[in-house]
Amino acid sequence: MTAFTLSGVDLAAFDLAAFVRSTLAEDLGEGLPGGGCDVTSQSVIPEDARFSGVMDSRDAIVVAGLPVAAAFFRALDPEMEIDALVEEGAQVSAGTELMRVSGNARAMLTAERAALNTVQHLSGIATMTRDFVRAMDNPACTLLDTRKTLPGLRHLEKYATRMGGAANHRMGLWDAAMIKDNHVAVAGSVGEAVRRAVAAGIAEIICEIDRIDQIEPALQAGATRLLLDNMDPATLREAVALVAGRVPTEASGGIDLTTIRAKAATGVDYVSVGRLTQSAPAADIGLDFTPL
Repeated sequence: MTAFTLSGVDLAAFDLAAFVRSTLAEDLGEGLPGGGCDVTSQSVIPEDARFSGVMDSRDAIVVAGLPVAAAFFRALDPEMEIDALVEEGAQVSAGTELMRVSGNARAMLTAERAALNTVQHLSGIATMTRDFVRAMDNPACTLLDTRKTLPGLRHLEKYATRMGGAANHRMGLWDAAMIKDNHVAVAGSVGEAVRRAVAAGIAEIICEIDRIDQIEPALQAGATRLLLDNMDPATLREAVALVAGRVPTEASGGIDLTTIRAKAATGVDYVSVGRLTQSAPAADIGLDFTPL
């Protein structure tokens, strides 16, 4: 797998070539009876026909995913001429041209939907993320995403939140322990759950706290971050005061555009929002072709 970096974000664990292959294979119906081709383009468009096209935004958006779109086009026409007209992470107004493409017409039409779907989805996430950053209006607090991502798209979706101005929470189940209520229920207590993680040699241990009386047991056992779950602003301020800077604190649960500013203002270091990747609407982006 070739290392993959977008706009300074390391996506080494994401196999772009495999993603492009599997997405196109799904659209072409590879392996299915009668599958393996774009029947419309092959029957209607001459093999040597060429198109030029412009991808543009119909809404004001934050752009994310143009290099991935380019990979879809080049997978089917390696000689495709592609010009990205805006930077990843740019805030653009409605009507902005994002990318120009020129090349084999069949290849363009076959790759069009996969390319558009990706840019629409990722730009939608980036746009919603930027909305949350602005609503939070607090440079002392960092917005985080979560693991509420679509299977197979985590690295791209978390990349999109970065383009919108957030930072990434843990990438998966492997890079940090996150002790939640179900773990506590089995271990018997917050303190015991954290102690077991410490004994296992885990360096980063995030412990979910939903009651003030759980703070000291979690800290004394060795938690390295406290996730303050579903607390109102007054309770968050009390929790932050009790932690007194010993570990970073994170507010989570019930956070939307109307509540994020008040929760971030309580002194927490982070606010995590699952809906950035779980509920962002696709951006309205089109792609119009002209025969050459």
